[in-house]
Amino acid sequence: MNLAAGWAHIPLVKALGWTLVHFFWEGALIALVLAAVVAVCRSAQARYGAACLAMLAMLAAFCVTLAVSVPAEQAVRLPRPVANGAVPGDGSGMAGLEASTLSRVEKALPWAVPFWMAGALLMGLYRLAGWMAAQRMRRAGVCAAPPWWQERFGQLARRLGVSKPVALLESSLAEVPVVIGYLRPVILVPAGLVAGLPAEQFEAILLHELAHIRRFDYLVNLVQTLVEGLLFYHPAVWWVSALIRTERENCCDDVVVEVQGDARGYAAALVTLEERRCARYEPALAATGGKLMNRIRRLLNQPEPPRAAAPLLFSVALLLCLPFFFTAAQQPKSETQAKRETPYQKWLNEDVVYIITNRERAAFQGLATDEEREHFIEQFWLRRDPTPGTPENEFKQEHYRRIAYANEHFSTGIPGWKTDRGRIYIIYGPPDEIDNHPDMQRWQYRLIEGIGKDVIIEFAGPEYRMTMDPAGKGPRK
Repeated sequence: MNLAAGWAHIPLVKALGWTLVHFFWEGALIALVLAAVVAVCRSAQARYGAACLAMLAMLAAFCVTLAVSVPAEQAVRLPRPVANGAVPGDGSGMAGLEASTLSRVEKALPWAVPFWMAGALLMGLYRLAGWMAAQRMRRAGVCAAPPWWQERFGQLARRLGVSKPVALLESSLAEVPVVIGYLRPVILVPAGLVAGLPAEQFEAILLHELAHIRRFDYLVNLVQTLVEGLLFYHPAVWWVSALIRTERENCCDDVVVEVQGDARGYAAALVTLEERRCARYEPALAATGGKLMNRIRRLLNQPEPPRAAAPLLFSVALLLCLPFFFTAAQQPKSETQAKRETPYQKWLNEDVVYIITNRERAAFQGLATDEEREHFIEQFWLRRDPTPGTPENEFKQEHYRRIAYANEHFSTGIPGWKTDRGRIYIIYGPPDEIDNHPDMQRWQYRLIEGIGKDVIIEFAGPEYRMTMDPAGKGPRK
């Protein structure tokens, strides 16, 4: 219980929980914009650039939301000044959620964080295993390509403007040509592929791999896998990632056709590669990446740009559900109450309802201007400050902390500060001992000034109603 409570109260954990929730609509909105762009763009390069920007926007949205959520969580625990009308612990910084609803949501959010962390860790381990497999392929079972092809490969690299040295190796482990590495890139081709393909088709395959290197696709792929691991739980992330991979291959295909001018010959080379491929895991950029048959049809027929109906429908549906989510999360107030309630009345009837005296209440209600009310509130806290003249008002801070704690732990369909346990906690502070029983709690205070020593307060029933009033020394009425 203590471990769970401690975990749930870590500000960063709560901020992460809210970030995971908010990214559902953020990711959907970004995917919706991207789907609209894809629907009107015919250029593979334009679609690829838009998809990469969308992926970066998703990462930025997650990071910015996390950065914003950290102070927002702190604001829930130590509310904004009452002059702004914010009720301590009512979650006014969270899209207007009411205190009880916010409390229930906040209690659930920290438990989503460990599952997200576990998923991100598993994704990271999976990607690490792929990277290690790629490095093994780079070192094991390889030999240099024939000298004539090494020379021709250098000519093709210079023709594409690839300035960095690139090694061309035959591999007994690779099933299709792949690119591995960025600083010292290597192109692995399956053993026997050099002799098994016509020279023009093999050159087309090499041009495709060199295009990956010239376009820095290996670095983009690394960032892409990082975002996939971090935001793995959102379907829109996987759709954007798949679109990037598809358009990346299309862009490289366009480079090959531009250089060679023979789309049909290149399509035939891809068909040959597909026939040679067996079921396997592709650890790096490969000539057969993406949906190969779609690529071949594109090379031969130049079809319309890919439709984005599925992500559009998903994003629109998720965005349309958001108003219903927030509406259901709120506890509506009557129009009369909404009109009647002012920030200062909220301060009077919620913030300090349990600690203000009758005389002070009457004096506050007799004030005519907001300036007078602001001055009254300032003096109200100064009169209770145990260390006048210092920047901090310990009484005020402790009072707001108690309200926030009550809202977070004692909500039972109504805000925690309105419950019996919340009222006692706000007035007298945390008990010295708690005796838990099914549907009952006994709080013991060793000393309550003005009441006595060893005071026991009992709360019974599903809603933990107080059975004895400690101030009245009798049954609660």
